[in-house]
Amino acid sequence: MSYLYDTTYFYAPTTTHPSILPGTFKMSTEAISENDSIAADSAVRPAVVPRQYLLPFILTTCCFALWGFANDFTNPLVKVYENVFIISTSQASWLQFAFYTGYFCMALPAAFFIRKFSYKAAIMVGFAFYALGALFAVPAASSASFGLFLLGSYILTYGLAFLETACNPYILAMGPRETATQRLNLAQAFNPIGSLVGMSVATLVLAPQLMTGDFRTKLGSGDESYTKHLVVMDDVELAGLPAGAKLANVQLADESVVKVYNAVPDFENTVGALDGAMPNALKAFRANDPAGFQTMQDADLGTVKKPYIIVAGIVIAFLAIFMFTKMPTFKQEEKDAPFWEIASRIFARSRFREGVMAQLFYVGAQIMCWTFIVHYGMEQVDLTLGQAQGYNIVAMVIFLCSRWICTFLLRYISPGKMLCFFSLGALGFTVGAIMLPGFTGLYSLIGISSCMSLMFPTIYGIALHGMEEEESKLGSAFLIMSIVGGALLTKFQGGLIDAYGIRTSFWLPAFCFVMIAIYGLRTFTRFEKESRTLSV
Repeated sequence: MSYLYDTTYFYAPTTTHPSILPGTFKMSTEAISENDSIAADSAVRPAVVPRQYLLPFILTTCCFALWGFANDFTNPLVKVYENVFIISTSQASWLQFAFYTGYFCMALPAAFFIRKFSYKAAIMVGFAFYALGALFAVPAASSASFGLFLLGSYILTYGLAFLETACNPYILAMGPRETATQRLNLAQAFNPIGSLVGMSVATLVLAPQLMTGDFRTKLGSGDESYTKHLVVMDDVELAGLPAGAKLANVQLADESVVKVYNAVPDFENTVGALDGAMPNALKAFRANDPAGFQTMQDADLGTVKKPYIIVAGIVIAFLAIFMFTKMPTFKQEEKDAPFWEIASRIFARSRFREGVMAQLFYVGAQIMCWTFIVHYGMEQVDLTLGQAQGYNIVAMVIFLCSRWICTFLLRYISPGKMLCFFSLGALGFTVGAIMLPGFTGLYSLIGISSCMSLMFPTIYGIALHGMEEEESKLGSAFLIMSIVGGALLTKFQGGLIDAYGIRTSFWLPAFCFVMIAIYGLRTFTRFEKESRTLSV
């Protein structure tokens, strides 16, 4: 059985309709003129969210904001951990790898859980994993363990996998099939609100309190209390300054100990090259003042854990709300078919197979753009962490506004055409970020968000179009598994940044947008035509 619908939202002018008395309406539907049919269809357009599902829709939509917070609070932490733990961009990108691998590992178990129990139960399990993973920040910060932060992120995304695997098809089921994609776009419009909150917390609460950010600022200003720790001997880089940097008043403890006291940098030759050598400068600080570095690291990790503790409390509160709220169930008349039978059916559909790949490329592109905009701003425009993250907030505001506009446009323009057009727009902005200098390139990078807003829910809706409920449950799981693109591609771009620089690395998301555009093109030139033919 497919989704349950409220039949009052469909136009059925026959004498058997329960709202029409026998003998009062005898005109055949075949006798209705074409113009009358069009007028009737427009007069009774199916509701996006039927009244009986309004409260469940609102509560489920809140989940979209909650996982949006987790996603976009995590993105800037790549740069934070890079400095706090003194690791490379590629190493720091293990955070995104751990985060998005959790989706891949838990999406199918979540689908099996939904088949056995219910959407509501899966959402509650998702909240439990979410809170547990967030609370891992406490022991991770106390022990200064990057590995524990990775484990906490991995467990947290177990929860997000349950939430997304359950909430997306749950929203699709809450009303008529005709408005399913629009309904999902509406719910997904609240996802960037959570993302915006996550980014704002990172920018307005986290960044100003980070001592590593203060270290970078004072180092760049030539503050001798910071520059004196930089390690250089005979103009050859050992652990601190870049090659060519010069120091005066050098006093070595002895020839066997690489330690410099009372060193003053030559500002013109040294400070200008420091920005790209923060890890080296921090290594020198740690080598020469271990206690001072430990104090800085402990303070920064303590700052990082606070938002996690707060969001864990909020998630536990939502768990309690769902526990005591009656939510709709969508049962089937027949027992679910075996897993492999359903899987073979859904993967036999080109629109689904290609949709899974398109979603993998989209999520990878989104996470790459939103994670490394911070690196782009700090390295290409010499912004601080807070300033660079501020531009990320601007990108998210644009993303949010564009999502609402796209939800409206989908009433009049086919999803495939819009997906193709917006993907090509994103490609153009990405090339601009690669080719254009300074702030112009940064603005192009921000512009990508205006085009990405449409993609996730639209790919999701296209891929699951026409599926029965048992198929959509499993199909949803495979689409959530494709979020692993955020793990694989972000890690790959981190390596490209270390090897070739931030600009060159953005050819990777450019390739992703090409692949998404191809899926959009195939959707409106083939899949949508097939759907119209079958409906005739």
